[in-house]
Amino acid sequence: MGLPNEGQVAFITGAGAGIGRAIARKFADLGATVIVTDLKLETAQKTVLLLDNPSGKQAHEAMALDVTNRENVQEVLGKVKEKYKTIDILMNNAGVSSMQRIENLTEKEWDFNFNVNIKGMFLVTQSALPLMKEKGGRIVNTASMAAKKAAPLLAHYTASKFAVVGFTRSAAIEFAPYNITVNCVCPGYVKTGMQDREVVWEGELRGMTPEAVAQEYIDHTPLGRMCYPEDVADVVGFLISPEAKFMTGEALNIAGGANII
Repeated sequence: MGLPNEGQVAFITGAGAGIGRAIARKFADLGATVIVTDLKLETAQKTVLLLDNPSGKQAHEAMALDVTNRENVQEVLGKVKEKYKTIDILMNNAGVSSMQRIENLTEKEWDFNFNVNIKGMFLVTQSALPLMKEKGGRIVNTASMAAKKAAPLLAHYTASKFAVVGFTRSAAIEFAPYNITVNCVCPGYVKTGMQDREVVWEGELRGMTPEAVAQEYIDHTPLGRMCYPEDVADVVGFLISPEAKFMTGEALNIAGGANII
Protein backbone atom coordinates (compact mmCIF):
# COMPACT_ATOMS: atom_id res chain seq x y z
CA MET A 1 0.00 0.00 0.00
CA GLY A 2 1.43 3.36 -1.05
CA LEU A 3 1.77 6.53 0.97
CA PRO A 4 -1.42 8.63 1.18
CA ASN A 5 -0.06 11.59 -0.81
CA GLU A 6 2.30 9.73 -3.10
CA GLY A 7 2.53 11.33 -6.54
CA GLN A 8 1.12 14.64 -5.35
CA VAL A 9 2.80 18.04 -5.56
CA ALA A 10 2.74 20.24 -2.46
CA PHE A 11 3.61 23.94 -2.57
CA ILE A 12 4.34 25.62 0.77
CA THR A 13 5.21 29.22 1.63
CA GLY A 14 7.23 30.38 4.62
CA ALA A 15 8.82 26.96 5.05
CA GLY A 16 12.37 27.96 5.91
CA ALA A 17 11.92 27.32 9.64
CA GLY A 18 9.43 26.68 12.43
CA ILE A 19 5.90 25.59 11.56
CA GLY A 20 6.53 25.71 7.82
CA ARG A 21 9.56 23.45 8.05
CA ALA A 22 7.67 20.92 10.17
CA ILE A 23 4.78 20.89 7.69
CA ALA A 24 7.16 20.43 4.76
CA ARG A 25 8.66 17.42 6.52
CA LYS A 26 5.17 16.01 7.15
CA PHE A 27 4.24 16.40 3.48
CA ALA A 28 7.41 14.59 2.44
CA ASP A 29 6.77 11.79 4.94
CA LEU A 30 3.29 11.36 3.44
CA GLY A 31 4.78 10.88 -0.02
CA ALA A 32 4.34 14.26 -1.68
CA THR A 33 6.94 16.09 -3.72
CA VAL A 34 7.41 19.31 -1.78
CA ILE A 35 8.19 22.71 -3.27
CA VAL A 36 9.62 24.64 -0.34
CA THR A 37 9.54 28.42 -0.59
CA ASP A 38 10.79 31.15 1.68
CA LEU A 39 11.82 34.77 1.34
CA LYS A 40 15.46 33.64 1.33
CA LEU A 41 16.48 30.78 -0.93
CA GLU A 42 19.13 29.60 1.53
CA THR A 43 16.59 28.94 4.29
CA ALA A 44 14.31 27.08 1.88
CA GLN A 45 17.27 24.98 0.79
CA LYS A 46 18.07 24.09 4.40
CA THR A 47 14.56 22.72 4.77
CA VAL A 48 14.81 20.69 1.58
CA LEU A 49 17.95 19.03 2.93
CA LEU A 50 15.87 17.72 5.84
CA LEU A 51 13.14 16.16 3.68
CA ASP A 52 12.95 12.42 3.28
CA ASN A 53 12.03 10.62 0.07
CA PRO A 54 10.11 7.60 1.36
CA SER A 55 8.28 6.89 -1.89
CA GLY A 56 11.49 6.98 -3.89
CA LYS A 57 9.69 9.12 -6.46
CA GLN A 58 9.87 12.54 -4.85
CA ALA A 59 11.95 15.43 -6.17
CA HIS A 60 11.80 18.16 -3.54
CA GLU A 61 12.81 21.67 -4.57
CA ALA A 62 13.56 25.03 -2.95
CA MET A 63 12.51 28.38 -4.40
CA ALA A 64 12.80 31.97 -3.19
CA LEU A 65 9.44 33.69 -2.92
CA ASP A 66 8.24 37.07 -1.70
CA VAL A 67 4.53 36.47 -1.18
CA THR A 68 3.83 40.22 -1.10
CA ASN A 69 5.18 40.76 -4.63
CA ARG A 70 2.62 39.86 -7.32
CA GLU A 71 5.20 39.68 -10.11
CA ASN A 72 7.43 37.37 -8.08
CA VAL A 73 4.49 35.18 -7.11
CA GLN A 74 3.38 34.84 -10.71
CA GLU A 75 6.94 34.14 -11.86
CA VAL A 76 7.45 31.36 -9.30
CA LEU A 77 4.05 29.78 -9.95
CA GLY A 78 4.79 29.97 -13.66
CA LYS A 79 7.93 27.89 -13.09
CA VAL A 80 5.90 25.39 -11.07
CA LYS A 81 3.36 25.08 -13.88
CA GLU A 82 6.09 24.56 -16.46
CA LYS A 83 7.88 21.87 -14.46
CA TYR A 84 5.16 20.14 -12.43
CA LYS A 85 1.99 21.00 -14.41
CA THR A 86 -0.14 20.98 -11.27
CA ILE A 87 -0.40 21.68 -7.54
CA ASP A 88 -2.33 19.18 -5.44
CA ILE A 89 -1.67 20.76 -2.04
CA LEU A 90 -1.22 24.47 -1.32
CA MET A 91 -0.01 25.43 2.14
CA ASN A 92 -0.15 29.18 2.78
CA ASN A 93 2.08 29.44 5.83
CA ALA A 94 4.15 32.61 5.35
CA GLY A 95 3.52 34.94 8.25
CA VAL A 96 5.02 37.66 10.42
CA SER A 97 4.26 39.33 13.72
CA SER A 98 5.16 42.36 15.79
CA MET A 99 3.86 43.78 19.05
CA GLN A 100 2.79 47.27 20.03
CA ARG A 101 0.04 49.10 21.85
CA ILE A 102 -2.55 50.59 19.51
CA GLU A 103 -1.73 54.13 20.58
CA ASN A 104 1.87 53.65 19.44
CA LEU A 105 1.23 51.37 16.46
CA THR A 106 2.65 52.68 13.17
CA GLU A 107 1.21 52.31 9.70
CA LYS A 108 4.41 50.54 8.73
CA GLU A 109 3.82 47.82 11.33
CA TRP A 110 0.15 47.53 10.37
CA ASP A 111 0.96 47.22 6.67
CA PHE A 112 3.80 44.76 7.27
CA ASN A 113 1.51 42.34 9.11
CA PHE A 114 -1.34 42.65 6.61
CA ASN A 115 0.87 42.47 3.52
CA VAL A 116 2.46 39.19 4.52
CA ASN A 117 -0.27 37.50 6.54
CA ILE A 118 -3.26 38.07 4.27
CA LYS A 119 -2.32 39.89 1.07
CA GLY A 120 0.41 37.33 0.43
CA MET A 121 -2.07 34.51 1.02
CA PHE A 122 -4.45 36.06 -1.49
CA LEU A 123 -1.77 36.55 -4.13
CA VAL A 124 -0.43 33.00 -3.86
CA THR A 125 -3.89 31.42 -3.79
CA GLN A 126 -5.04 33.41 -6.78
CA SER A 127 -1.97 32.45 -8.80
CA ALA A 128 -2.08 28.79 -7.76
CA LEU A 129 -5.78 28.28 -8.44
CA PRO A 130 -5.43 27.65 -12.21
CA LEU A 131 -3.01 24.82 -11.41
CA MET A 132 -5.54 23.19 -9.06
CA LYS A 133 -8.90 23.65 -10.75
CA GLU A 134 -8.72 20.73 -13.17
CA LYS A 135 -7.82 17.99 -10.66
CA GLY A 136 -9.00 19.51 -7.40
CA GLY A 137 -6.90 19.53 -4.26
CA ARG A 138 -6.37 20.84 -0.75
CA ILE A 139 -5.56 24.33 0.46
CA VAL A 140 -4.55 24.89 4.07
CA ASN A 141 -3.87 28.32 5.51
CA THR A 142 -2.03 29.17 8.71
CA ALA A 143 -4.14 31.45 10.90
CA SER A 144 -3.59 31.65 14.67
CA MET A 145 -5.30 31.37 18.01
CA ALA A 146 -5.29 35.17 17.65
CA ALA A 147 -7.87 34.72 14.89
CA LYS A 148 -10.38 33.68 17.56
CA LYS A 149 -9.10 35.16 20.80
CA ALA A 150 -8.17 38.82 20.95
CA ALA A 151 -5.10 39.89 22.88
CA PRO A 152 -3.57 43.24 23.85
CA LEU A 153 -0.43 44.39 22.02
CA LEU A 154 -1.48 42.40 18.94
CA ALA A 155 -4.36 44.36 17.41
CA HIS A 156 -2.74 44.51 13.96
CA TYR A 157 -1.63 40.87 13.99
CA THR A 158 -4.98 39.71 15.37
CA ALA A 159 -6.87 41.64 12.70
CA SER A 160 -4.74 40.08 9.97
CA LYS A 161 -5.39 36.57 11.31
CA PHE A 162 -9.13 37.17 11.64
CA ALA A 163 -8.89 38.04 7.94
CA VAL A 164 -7.25 34.68 7.24
CA VAL A 165 -10.27 32.85 8.66
CA GLY A 166 -12.65 35.01 6.63
CA PHE A 167 -10.65 34.48 3.45
CA THR A 168 -10.51 30.73 4.10
CA ARG A 169 -14.27 30.46 4.46
CA SER A 170 -15.03 32.52 1.37
CA ALA A 171 -12.50 30.58 -0.70
CA ALA A 172 -14.00 27.30 0.54
CA ILE A 173 -17.36 28.28 -0.95
CA GLU A 174 -15.93 29.55 -4.23
CA PHE A 175 -13.58 26.62 -4.80
CA ALA A 176 -15.97 23.82 -3.80
CA PRO A 177 -17.22 23.32 -7.39
CA TYR A 178 -13.62 22.47 -8.37
CA ASN A 179 -13.34 19.85 -5.59
CA ILE A 180 -10.83 22.02 -3.75
CA THR A 181 -11.19 22.10 0.02
CA VAL A 182 -9.93 25.13 1.93
CA ASN A 183 -9.27 25.01 5.66
CA CYS A 184 -7.05 26.82 8.13
CA VAL A 185 -5.26 25.95 11.35
CA CYS A 186 -5.14 28.13 14.44
CA PRO A 187 -2.01 27.36 16.47
CA GLY A 188 -1.62 28.64 20.01
CA TYR A 189 1.66 29.44 21.73
CA VAL A 190 4.08 27.70 19.35
CA LYS A 191 7.72 27.22 20.28
CA THR A 192 9.47 28.77 17.28
CA GLY A 193 12.00 31.46 16.48
CA MET A 194 9.10 33.86 16.03
CA GLN A 195 7.93 33.17 19.55
CA ASP A 196 11.45 33.67 20.89
CA ARG A 197 11.27 37.21 19.53
CA GLU A 198 7.73 37.77 20.76
CA VAL A 199 8.47 36.96 24.40
CA VAL A 200 11.23 39.57 24.34
CA TRP A 201 8.93 42.20 22.81
CA GLU A 202 6.10 41.43 25.21
CA GLY A 203 8.47 41.44 28.16
CA GLU A 204 9.72 44.90 27.22
CA LEU A 205 6.19 46.25 26.80
CA ARG A 206 4.91 44.72 30.05
CA GLY A 207 8.00 45.06 32.23
CA MET A 208 8.61 41.32 32.47
CA THR A 209 11.45 38.97 31.67
CA PRO A 210 11.12 36.83 28.53
CA GLU A 211 11.20 33.76 30.76
CA ALA A 212 8.24 35.03 32.78
CA VAL A 213 6.27 35.72 29.60
CA ALA A 214 6.99 32.21 28.29
CA GLN A 215 5.91 30.68 31.60
CA GLU A 216 2.69 32.70 31.46
CA TYR A 217 1.97 31.17 28.04
CA ILE A 218 2.37 27.70 29.53
CA ASP A 219 0.26 28.60 32.56
CA HIS A 220 -2.52 29.73 30.20
CA THR A 221 -2.43 26.41 28.31
CA PRO A 222 -4.49 23.67 30.00
CA LEU A 223 -2.32 20.89 28.54
CA GLY A 224 0.63 22.47 30.32
CA ARG A 225 3.21 23.00 27.61
CA MET A 226 3.99 25.02 24.52
CA CYS A 227 2.67 23.89 21.17
CA TYR A 228 5.41 22.44 18.98
CA PRO A 229 5.61 22.91 15.20
CA GLU A 230 5.08 19.16 14.82
CA ASP A 231 1.73 19.44 16.62
CA VAL A 232 0.58 21.80 13.87
CA ALA A 233 2.08 19.64 11.12
CA ASP A 234 0.17 16.60 12.35
CA VAL A 235 -3.17 18.39 12.01
CA VAL A 236 -2.25 19.74 8.58
CA GLY A 237 -1.32 16.19 7.61
CA PHE A 238 -4.85 15.15 8.55
CA LEU A 239 -6.38 17.98 6.50
CA ILE A 240 -4.63 16.77 3.34
CA SER A 241 -5.54 13.13 4.01
CA PRO A 242 -8.41 11.18 2.43
CA GLU A 243 -10.14 11.19 5.83
CA ALA A 244 -10.63 14.98 5.61
CA LYS A 245 -12.10 14.97 2.10
CA PHE A 246 -15.49 16.30 3.29
CA MET A 247 -14.15 19.11 5.47
CA THR A 248 -13.94 22.63 4.13
CA GLY A 249 -14.15 26.15 5.52
CA GLU A 250 -12.96 25.03 8.94
CA ALA A 251 -10.59 26.81 11.35
CA LEU A 252 -9.06 24.13 13.57
CA ASN A 253 -7.60 25.04 16.96
CA ILE A 254 -4.20 23.56 17.86
CA ALA A 255 -3.65 25.34 21.15
CA GLY A 256 -3.73 22.80 23.95
CA GLY A 257 -6.89 24.46 25.23
CA ALA A 258 -5.39 27.94 25.50
CA ASN A 259 -8.08 29.24 23.18
CA ILE A 260 -10.91 28.37 25.58
CA ILE A 261 -9.72 30.16 28.72
